[in-house]
Amino acid sequence: MSTKKPTNEPACSECIKGTIHEGQPKGKEELVHGLNTYVTGNRTNPRGIVVVYSDIFGLGLPNNKILSDAMAGSGEYLVYLPDFFKGDPVGLKVADALLPVDAAKQSTFSKYTGILGSMPEFLMWQRRHKVADCDNTMVEFLSSLRRATPAHQKIGMVGYCWGGKYAIRAGLESNMIEVNGERKSLVDAIVALHPSHVVIPDDVEKLVVPTSMGWGVEDFAVSFAQKGKIEALHSAAANAGKKVPEIEHKAYTPGRHGFAVRGNPDDPQERKCLEDSEKQVLEWLGKWL
Repeated sequence: MSTKKPTNEPACSECIKGTIHEGQPKGKEELVHGLNTYVTGNRTNPRGIVVVYSDIFGLGLPNNKILSDAMAGSGEYLVYLPDFFKGDPVGLKVADALLPVDAAKQSTFSKYTGILGSMPEFLMWQRRHKVADCDNTMVEFLSSLRRATPAHQKIGMVGYCWGGKYAIRAGLESNMIEVNGERKSLVDAIVALHPSHVVIPDDVEKLVVPTSMGWGVEDFAVSFAQKGKIEALHSAAANAGKKVPEIEHKAYTPGRHGFAVRGNPDDPQERKCLEDSEKQVLEWLGKWL
């Protein structure tokens, strides 16, 4: 049953320019495991299922749908982009203030007035989307998906910015569930790009799923130092004889915040970040699904 939800946001012509992908989204929105979800890709005999947890701009940002289309482009995967925000994403006007496609064209004055002007709206939004609520919504969706998915079929999770934290948490031992008498992880492989609000060690210490992370060297919102801290944590665990899944970390330069979603394709360095982060996703999914 299709459940397209209207949006009060005006069309954002600039949003789509922040991606290397051309054209319009190819999938459609429908109800999947209780959430309005953008669905794209192989519905007949997919090699695996990929769940995307977007940045704070959700289904309203065309880039998030086009990135999902890119993951489905090979014809191997069925891709779900659920509305984990339940009809309450951050507005696109905030996207243009906080993460402009071409940062070089944004004056210092407009940058800081835009940030200050949008901050009250963003803080109120954060209060409506607390960690426990976001975690519960994610776990409920993935639990339903895991139980409905044939045992031979694997599930991948890709998270961007806000969604990166919850993609990682999907692979925690504490979030494993029982399926037909067997304890299983919610997903089988994870990619998290510029994941925000990651808590160390809580969000990363007891991962049981192969995980790939991407970090921006010049990310103003996600400290690049987190990469080293997480690497050190897992290295110490492995040296202590604890079982640690395969984990990789990639660094992106300049890697400004949102580089995998709203990088500037007209800037050679940012375009490379866009292309390489997409490659990171596809290679990791191809290895584990």
